[in-house]
Amino acid sequence: MFREMAKSKIHRATITEANLNYKGSITIDETLCNAADLLPGEKVTVIDLENGERFDTYVIIGEKDSGTICVNGGAARKVHVGDKCIIISYAMYNEEELESYEMKIVHVNGKNKPAEV
Repeated sequence: MFREMAKSKIHRATITEANLNYKGSITIDETLCNAADLLPGEKVTVIDLENGERFDTYVIIGEKDSGTICVNGGAARKVHVGDKCIIISYAMYNEEELESYEMKIVHVNGKNKPAEV
């Protein structure tokens, strides 16, 4: 049996941009993507902590060390620049893999730089 589990999350990042005129997705600083083990095109859930909005999208890798968290496309209407958010990725694990399962949590500072993993 497989179970879908939270693989990693970026905790309390700040939305830096909301670009309505982009096709869709979320652009995330490359350093944060590496810390959270996120790949281009990977599905993520974004939770806006200010207004409770929650939506799924996919990752675009942003400029390294830029601190970028940019929600693109129609989802840009669900967030505001300056909002805090949580970005969660998921993966499927079998029973054997779950014996050593541990979700990776990336805490960020006020400039969206990894503060603790």
